[in-house]
Parts: sequence; structure tokens; C-alpha cells
Amino acid sequence: MSSEKRIDITQPLWDQSTFVGRFRHFAFISNPLLTFVPEKQLYEARDLYMKYKAGQEPQGTTMAQVIRAKQLYESAFHPDSGELQNVFGRMSFQMPGGCLATGAMLQWYRTATAVVFWQWVNQSFNALVNYTNRNANAPLSTKQMGVAYVSAMTAAMSTALTFKFVIQKRATNPILARFVPFVAVAAANWVNIPLMRQNEILLGLEVTDENGKVIGKSQIAPIKGISQVVTSRIVMCAPGMLLLPVIMERIEPKPWMQRIKKAHILIQTAIVGVFLTFMVPTACALFPQRCKLSTDTIKRFEKENYEEIVKNTDGKPPKYVYFNKGL
Repeated sequence: MSSEKRIDITQPLWDQSTFVGRFRHFAFISNPLLTFVPEKQLYEARDLYMKYKAGQEPQGTTMAQVIRAKQLYESAFHPDSGELQNVFGRMSFQMPGGCLATGAMLQWYRTATAVVFWQWVNQSFNALVNYTNRNANAPLSTKQMGVAYVSAMTAAMSTALTFKFVIQKRATNPILARFVPFVAVAAANWVNIPLMRQNEILLGLEVTDENGKVIGKSQIAPIKGISQVVTSRIVMCAPGMLLLPVIMERIEPKPWMQRIKKAHILIQTAIVGVFLTFMVPTACALFPQRCKLSTDTIKRFEKENYEEIVKNTDGKPPKYVYFNKGL
């Protein structure tokens, strides 16, 4: 490595102040193929990552090996705790997991039983993703996780059934029925994510200065971060769940589609997969991962937390503080 320029392995390879840079970063760590990397290889990548970070990588290590280790480490290990994430909750599993759940919801939407069952499957998947990608500095109790899960399920199912039996019945256009899954998913996201990360709001999140030094806490920071995450998640699923119903409504009456009815679920799942391949990094890139918050805002709404920041910075608080918004 002596002849190659060293990189700061803890920082993204691309400029995170631009959307393009964030998109390239999240495409790098959310590649669906990373889902299939064995745990042994992931731990080996973590070891190389840590050794390179400390300047103790083995002699002969190439930059390509370092970049690969960085990709594997950041795709599979939590940025706060450093723990190996559940494979089904990683961003690299969003495409395969999301396309299966979404494809099924869009295919089986006609009966209340189907709506309830597939909303349960989808919200169970979402709850796992939300828990996996939370800010790990504010752990949840088992009771809190249970309440969050049940509340999200209730919100999704009640929204879906209300839309199906109240709004849809009064509408003249049958295509509205196909939008039941999206309406339910959007509503549930506004319940699931805040509840799964409720301790961040109740206890506050640690905030840092520009150099990464912890200088205090804020309860407004997680509200901002969680709002951005909810928006990103809805944007992530929107194209597949809004455009695909229109596409299927147009092509299903075609004679060739009538001959392959059993393949409709496969077609929808494949199309959703294509959408998600691009939308996962796109949605994650909408907002910077390292979120910033004005100290003036903290001063206005969180007097005690602001005073702590002032104390920890010797009376010279920075203009902005920073925190990990989660995914």
C-alpha cells in the first residue's frame, strides 16, 4: 500500500454534499448481490477495514481489496454499534425483499383477507428494516418494539380496509383498488418508523460538532431525521406502487396477458425489482446521511440541551450540530 495514496476509509468515496455523490455511495452499499456474501467473508472484510483504519493492514494489501472491504463492512455492519445486521434488514436486501412483498400486495388486492395478510407480511418486513437501521444509541425495550409493531400493523390494515371499502366503493374508476397497498404502506410508515425509533425522540440523540466530537443531545434532531427517513421510504416504494398499477391495468386485458394469468405475479415482481434497484439508492440519497441541525433551532426549542452544548464548547457553540439520521 506504500505506493498507493491512502484514503479515509471511514468516509464515503464520493462527495456527500451532492445528490449524485450520495446516490453513488448508496448504490455502492445497497447492491442486492451483497445480500449473498457469506458471514465469514463479511467478518474478514471488517477485520481488514479496522486494520486499514488503524494503519496496520497486511503488507501487499491492494486498494481494490480495501475498497471491497469498505463496501462489505458498510453494507452489513451498523454504523453506530458496529454489530452485524440481520441480513433481511440490510439495505442490500431492500430490492429482493421489497419486490417480493410489493409484488404480492399489488397482485392480491381484491379481497379483504388478501389485503390484511399481505399488509401483515409487508409491515413485518418493514419493522425489521426499521429496527435494523435505527440509530443504535437509543435502544428499544421489547415492550416498545411490540407496541411499534402492533401500531404499524393496525395503521396499515385500517387504512387499507378504509380505503378499500369506503373510498373505493364510492369511486367509479376500478383502478383505485390497485392503489390500496400504496396508501396503506404510506400511512404505516408514518406510524412504524417513529414508534420503532421513539426513544430517540424521548431521550434525545447525541449531536456532534463538525469534527465528530459529541457536544450534547437534542430531541429535535431525531424528529428531523425520522421525518426525512419516512419521506425517503415512501419515495422508495412510490414508483413501483403507483406506476405499476397503471401499467398492469392497461396490459392485463391484452389477449397474450390473458393466456399467462399465472405469470402475472412474476411479471409484477420483476418490474417492482427493476424499480427498486434504482429507487433504493435514489431514496436514500435524497437527504445527507450525516444530518445537520442549526443550534439556533435547539436554542429556541430546547433550552436545557442548548445550555449543555454551550457548556461543552466553552461558550462557543457551533452554528450547526450533526447526527446520523438512520436509514
